[in-house]
Amino acid sequence: QVQLVESGGGLVQPGGSLRLSCAASGTIFSLNAMGWFRQAPGKQRELVAIITTGDSTNYADSVKGRFTISRGNAKNTVNLQMNSLKPEDTAVYSCYAKDGIERKYWGQGTQVTVSS
Repeated sequence: QVQLVESGGGLVQPGGSLRLSCAASGTIFSLNAMGWFRQAPGKQRELVAIITTGDSTNYADSVKGRFTISRGNAKNTVNLQMNSLKPEDTAVYSCYAKDGIERKYWGQGTQVTVSS
C-alpha cells in the first residue's frame, strides 16, 4: 500500500504562484508515476501534470508553460510549481501515484483558490 500526503495550496491572487508538494510512503518502490489531478466545482476531475520514474512529464494543455512538475531530492516526493495562476485554476488538487500493476493511489486533496 501507498500513502500520499500533500502540502501547500491556499489562496493566491491572479498572476501569483503556489507550490504543492506530495510525499509518498509505504511500498514506494512499486511506483512508476506520480502527479497531480484537480477537480473544480461542477466539473470532472482532470489531469494536471504527471512525471514518471524515467522523468518523462505530461501536462494538461491549460497549464503548459505555467506549471512545472518535478521530483524532490527524495524520489518519493513530487512538487508542482504553479506560476501565473488564473481564477480558472481554482480547484481541489489531489496527488496521484500509480504502480507497476496499474493500482492507483490518491491523496486527500488540497484546495487552491485563485481570487482577488
